[in-house]
Amino acid sequence: MSSSSSSCKSGPGYASPLEAMHNAPREKIIYVSMLPCDENQPNYLATIDVDPESSNYQQVLDRMYFPNTHDEIHHYGWNACSSCHSDCTKQRRFLVFSCLKSSRIYVVDTIDEMKPTIFKTIEGEDVKKFDLSSPHTVHCLGTGEIMLSCLGNGEGELPGGFLLLNEEFDIIGRWNTDDGPTPDQMFYDFWYQPRHNVMVSSEWAAPNVFDKGFNPSDVSLGKYGRQIHFWDWSERKYIKTVDLGEDGYIPLETRFCHDPSVPYGFVCCALGSSIYRFFRDDLNEWQAEKIIQVEPVIGEDGQPIPACISDIVLSMDDKFLYFANWFHGDVRQYDISDPSKPKLTGQVWVGGLLKRKHHFEDGRPLVGGPQMMQLSLDSKRLYFTNSLYSSWDNQFYPDIKENGSYLVKIDCDTENGGMKLDQEFYITFKDEPTGPSRAHEIRYPGGDATSDIWC
Repeated sequence: MSSSSSSCKSGPGYASPLEAMHNAPREKIIYVSMLPCDENQPNYLATIDVDPESSNYQQVLDRMYFPNTHDEIHHYGWNACSSCHSDCTKQRRFLVFSCLKSSRIYVVDTIDEMKPTIFKTIEGEDVKKFDLSSPHTVHCLGTGEIMLSCLGNGEGELPGGFLLLNEEFDIIGRWNTDDGPTPDQMFYDFWYQPRHNVMVSSEWAAPNVFDKGFNPSDVSLGKYGRQIHFWDWSERKYIKTVDLGEDGYIPLETRFCHDPSVPYGFVCCALGSSIYRFFRDDLNEWQAEKIIQVEPVIGEDGQPIPACISDIVLSMDDKFLYFANWFHGDVRQYDISDPSKPKLTGQVWVGGLLKRKHHFEDGRPLVGGPQMMQLSLDSKRLYFTNSLYSSWDNQFYPDIKENGSYLVKIDCDTENGGMKLDQEFYITFKDEPTGPSRAHEIRYPGGDATSDIWC
């Protein structure tokens, strides 16, 4: 959707990451995707007040319920972002939601930021007509089109692919013009950088594999990924695969640096409990190197517990990297001024399987570990939730089903490094109208550190 005005000087977002960091207003509300633990209840979008000056601070202002059940709303993104900043006909107004279980795609209108409404529903059967299912990551493109990664084919097996929507939110077809490296290629997240004519994508597993929960034997059977893939952005064709090895199993979230001139980025590997940097070498080839390894901890049963790095985010000036260890229960901050030799500068403990004493001074009980994160545009506030995926939650943190999720905030030192848990910020989703609910991805109306891409 587009709008035009004779007085329009720019499109959505900001001209550069540093302009966003230094000039963006502080977020006053945030959106959080919610899944009732009662699967017969519809998913919903929570609008939450995060303005400390507001009388409704830390309150859910609105719940917009989706019209169906058994969707498993997961990730979502904007119809337009800073990639369209030079086009004054574009407007950041619509959120596009992907559903892992039903394969539906919802479009939500935020013209009233305090009370979003359903604008359009794309049924899962329409997605499957292109032999795709389980849409996941949503990114707006500089053209105004919207692209989604899909984790499976029409039957929930491999391979998946990329789906493209036009500005009217109609399905155009597949983005990729070839099938990729192998018939059983896995898909998950992606990030593009037109200035380097490249896109990088990561891997999880086929929907029919991960939906049942995690079975360790599936790893040795090759049912979970450990590769990242590079694509020619302009030609929409596969270029190259990099196998990350044993320490690279389940590479999930991928992030190029915000500065579009920088030819490298990072990917977090959940099962491998590692961070890899991908980069273009002196021969103009894309490579990857491991830069962080979180060692497993021996649990009470004598078995090693991996960290399970489930999310990663970069500060807007590309100085700090943050990641969440869903199993261990800590959030870490690293100085990546030297991207090959990151330095640990902050660590906060909040829940986890290790049952380590967390950083809430009142000792409140915490269920689950830190999972999805979102950083404010000025990079000073890091919000996070604790739900990964319903069947995985039930397997590793079954108490979430009775207690629901939480939303927590960490204050970040953007000059010298360091993090401090906000003792006064804690939102529980135990007593929601439709019962205890799982909280997943977070977005801000004005854009954020994981949805905006600069070209």
